[in-house]
Formats: sequence, structure tokens, C-alpha cells
Amino acid sequence: MGAGVSSMVGPEAEAIGLGDLPEACVAAVLCHLDPPAICGVARLNRAFRGAASADFVWEPKLPGNFSYLLEKIASQEPVRKGISKKEIFARLCRPNPFDGDSKLLWLDKRHGGLCLSISSKALSITGIDDRRYWTHIPTDESRHGTVAYLQQIWWLEVEGELEFWFPEGDYNVFFRLQLGRTSRRLGRRVCHSNDVHGWEAKPVQFQLAGGVPLCYYLREPGSWVLYRAGGFTASGKAGRLAFSMRQIDCTHTKGGLSLDSILICPANLKPPVNGRCLTQQ
Repeated sequence: MGAGVSSMVGPEAEAIGLGDLPEACVAAVLCHLDPPAICGVARLNRAFRGAASADFVWEPKLPGNFSYLLEKIASQEPVRKGISKKEIFARLCRPNPFDGDSKLLWLDKRHGGLCLSISSKALSITGIDDRRYWTHIPTDESRHGTVAYLQQIWWLEVEGELEFWFPEGDYNVFFRLQLGRTSRRLGRRVCHSNDVHGWEAKPVQFQLAGGVPLCYYLREPGSWVLYRAGGFTASGKAGRLAFSMRQIDCTHTKGGLSLDSILICPANLKPPVNGRCLTQQ
């Protein structure tokens, strides 16, 4: 009798595998995974690959304002109509320029959080039009391909503002700076720090409009550092954000500073930085 039951059940049981699961059931499970994991299991078989492309799997991974983000980047590179939610997520995960290439936006691939970078060319910098003080230097160490380099100045003041719709949540704002100017020599990175001076006398003040100023001494020539200017809470609708960096003590000059960009990212994400990140709460 036992042999008879085994012969009836055994072959059928062996024939059942992951590929026999209904695609809708697989998709329901995939909704609970993060995007990299979804892409990983999509390689298992045809059923998983089909389920991993379902719109209802990817729509929760997108920020609530994804249509607004697509409109923002469409002026630089048109977005094809009728694309799937998976394709939208993939498109938004790469750096997308907008506002005349002066800004970039992208989504964190794991959590879907919105990050934004503002080029130094989009900032209001005292003396930027006078080449005795500032110059724009091309570099492959910036997402924007260029940085503003300060040779020497008495009055340091950098300001910027942004009108944007951020998804609901808490965000941090950073200035990406480096003491010294880097270049490539025989394929190796070289930092020129001859112009670096004056930063040890007094700290630089970073601030969001209406927020408490945060002060840091600029150190470590040759290393890119993110200096936190403050944080804000987005309510899920368009708003205005203003930020500044100042060192206006005219008792001494300062120089040798590379200003790359402003970085805005969710507070629960570790900022993408090749160097250090300095914060004060």
C-alpha cells in the first residue's frame, strides 16, 4: 500500500517547481522586496521575470510625485510615453539633468529616496565674475563636470535657493567642498594646495533660511567633504528652500577652496560621498 501511494504522489510532486507558481502570487510576494532584490529574483525563471515587471510591484517603489519628476527631466531628454513603472523607476535612478544641466535628480536604488544636486554654476557667489577671485575648473570629480575654485578673497559668501516639490519626509542639505585643486598627472590624482590659507582663523558658517547656523573649520586639503547646512521636513507639496555659506571676517584673506555643489538627500540615507561627511544636529 505504501508503495502504491508513493508511486501516485512521487512523480507529480517532483514535477512541481517555482515555475508553476501563478504569476499573480509571485508578484504579491515581490511587492515586499526592495528593488535590487526584485531584479535578482527576476532571473530565476520566466514566471518570476514576468511578475517582476508588473506595474503594481513597482508603483509603491516610486515617490508620490514621480509624474512631476518626469516633467522636470523631460525638457533635457524626452520621456517615452506608455513606459512601464519599472522603466520609470530605472530612468529616475540614473542622474537626470534639468534646469539647463545646472541640477541633477536621482532616486536611491534601494529605498527610492529622492536625491538632488545643484551645481556651483547655479549658486550666487560673491566675486564669481572676477577671475582674480574665482574660476570655473573642469573636473571628473564632480557630477556636474566643473567646480568653482576660489584663489583668494576677503569676503566669502555663497547663496542659493530652490523651488521644488519634494516627497514627504525629512531631508539634509550639504555643501560639497575641498581644500585645494585636483588634477591628473600620468593618470594619478594630484592635489595642488599652494593657494590654501586663512581657513584656520575662523570657522565657515553654513545655514538654511530660518534655521540655526552650523559652523565648521575647513581642513583636510585634497579630500572632498560634505558639510551639513541643516535639515528640513517636506510636506509633500512644492516649496522654497534657501541656503548659504559665509565667512565674512575681513581681517584676513582665505583661498584655495573648491566648491562643487549642494547635495540634498533623505535624512535616513547615508550621503553618497567620496571622502568625509561632517554633521551637527
